[in-house]
Amino acid sequence: MLRGKKAIIFGVANERSIAWGIAQALHREGAELAFTFVGDAIEKRVRPLAESLGSKIVIPCDVSSDQQIASVFHQLGNHWDSLDIVAHSVAFAKKEELKGSFMETSREGFRLALDISAYSLVAIAREAVPMMKSGSGGSIITMSYFGAEKVIPHYNVMGVAKAALEASVRALAVDLGPKKIRVNIISPGPIKTLAASGISDFKVIGHHVESKAPLGRIVSIEEVGNTALFLCSSLASGVTGEVLHVDGGYNIIGM
Repeated sequence: MLRGKKAIIFGVANERSIAWGIAQALHREGAELAFTFVGDAIEKRVRPLAESLGSKIVIPCDVSSDQQIASVFHQLGNHWDSLDIVAHSVAFAKKEELKGSFMETSREGFRLALDISAYSLVAIAREAVPMMKSGSGGSIITMSYFGAEKVIPHYNVMGVAKAALEASVRALAVDLGPKKIRVNIISPGPIKTLAASGISDFKVIGHHVESKAPLGRIVSIEEVGNTALFLCSSLASGVTGEVLHVDGGYNIIGM
């Protein structure tokens, strides 16, 4: 489905990352991949994973820096003359902001969460678009969570950041539609990832979703990866600006 396509993946931290599930699905269908990382500890995990999928393009990137984002695509241009897919799976909030009440969110914590979790998509898209110049356009995908729509205990400022991310996706879809670039967002159910470990009572949330979701279980990174594959392929050629839930149906439940 993606033979000849080139994709860059932001946000792989380890083999349990949602971004890793996406990378595996895109690779399985023929895409050539590049990866980014932030910090030495993450690099040590990402490089072997990238190599396992035949990728030698692993580039450092702190998404809070416009200069580093620009450098990523400059370096990518030394390897590829075009780009088809951007997968953005990046979010961050200080651990102390994901405890207690939302009202206690600090100004700096609020700014940081929105910068890294939402604005980074805008900054990445701006640098990626000049490389997405093939006649078939391209696809940009990112990751949200139901906490953008409803109040989830201890999700706090991250819910606000994800709501901003979803609004950003709609705005980018309008901006980039004339260039045949589609922008969509996947909203997975709770998955035990490195990022999720920072949310208080995450296990309680997971058990609740498992007991109430129509499918009676939580979803896997492989299922999210397959959804990403759909959105990045020609099968989703008419889909842009959408939030696609992959949560076993939990989002449809009222009571």
